[in-house]
Amino acid sequence: MIDDHPMIIEGYQNTLQFTKKENQELFIDIANNCDEAVTYMDKSIEHERPYDMLFVDISLPPSSDGSMNSGEDLAEYARKILPDAKIVILTMFNESFRIHNIIKNINPDGFLIKSDLTSSELASAFQAVLNNPPFYSGTVNSHIRKAISSDIVIDEKNRKILYLLSQGIKTKNLATHLDISLSAVEKRKKQLKEIFFIEDGQDETLLSEARKQGFV
Repeated sequence: MIDDHPMIIEGYQNTLQFTKKENQELFIDIANNCDEAVTYMDKSIEHERPYDMLFVDISLPPSSDGSMNSGEDLAEYARKILPDAKIVILTMFNESFRIHNIIKNINPDGFLIKSDLTSSELASAFQAVLNNPPFYSGTVNSHIRKAISSDIVIDEKNRKILYLLSQGIKTKNLATHLDISLSAVEKRKKQLKEIFFIEDGQDETLLSEARKQGFV
């Protein structure tokens, strides 16, 4: 279990120990940051006792060498060295772009938004991920349904433009975040406004429509 808030992990532990099946025995290691988590994962392989499941919070302090900046990076590392481990993502982030990005990059066996989480939800998620993954919480499923039902197709860079605009990033600064030219950013923004039938040309109107369609 990887989370930088000890009280949250204690709650997870207590819930799983209290609700586990009679034939289940849980051995839980706790890490509070990326460095500790990598050490535990590496040791589990070295001792030939690889983890069956990892609970990974997205908001984690970066690793000391700068190679990992979040739980997302950590989960990608886990996918490489522990290919058989079930990965459960827990996060406060509920923006459509972040959810889409995590599913695409990690394809987690469990994906729980903390604001959805109750003790019974965590217990259900644990058993479901063990026996019949994936298990996604309500907010995640809602975003997925919106994306599937929409007939609008938007590529990854355009999704990121929408996300960054929603975070208050100015157009002139988008280029550095996306590693493309300002003219390319402007072209993509124009394309997005055409896709969403934005007639007044305002970014606020674009974001409002994108939110309705589940892209932000």
